[in-house]
Amino acid sequence: MAEIPSAVLFCCTMNSVRSPMAEGILKFLHGNRIYVDSVGVRKGEINGYAIAVMDEIGIDISKHKSKSFDDLEDSYFDLVIPLSPEAQHKAVEMTRVMACDVEFWNTFDPSLIESENRETVLNAFRTIRDQLMKKLEQRFPRVKVADT
Repeated sequence: MAEIPSAVLFCCTMNSVRSPMAEGILKFLHGNRIYVDSVGVRKGEINGYAIAVMDEIGIDISKHKSKSFDDLEDSYFDLVIPLSPEAQHKAVEMTRVMACDVEFWNTFDPSLIESENRETVLNAFRTIRDQLMKKLEQRFPRVKVADT
C-alpha cells in the first residue's frame, strides 16, 4: 500500500469536472488530514452536471472556483495526480524541480458526451464519479481508529 501523502494536487484540462470531483471526494474521505487542491491546464466554469452528481452522494462542489497551474499559491505537494494527458504533460513540467511524485490517472472527460438526453449525460458523469471514488478509496484508505 502506498503511503498517504500530506498534500495532493489533482489536475485536468479545465478544472471544471474531473479534478474538482476528485478534490471533493478526497476532502470528503479525509477531511483536513490531507491538504487537497485542484487545477487545470486552462480555467473553465464548474460543470453543472458535475455539481449534480456529486450532490447525489452528499458532496457539494458548487462553490468550486476554477484555477490554472499559474494560479497556484503554493507549489508544495507530495503527490500530483493528472487526470488527462494534457495535464500530465503540465504536471511533469511543473515537477521537474520539485521533490514530488506524479501518478497519471487517465480519466475520461464526461463533458465530451453529446446527447439530448439529460439522463444519458448524467450517467456518464456518475460513471466517472464512481470510478474516482473507488480509485481514491483504494489509493487513500481511511485510517481505522482502534477501540480503547
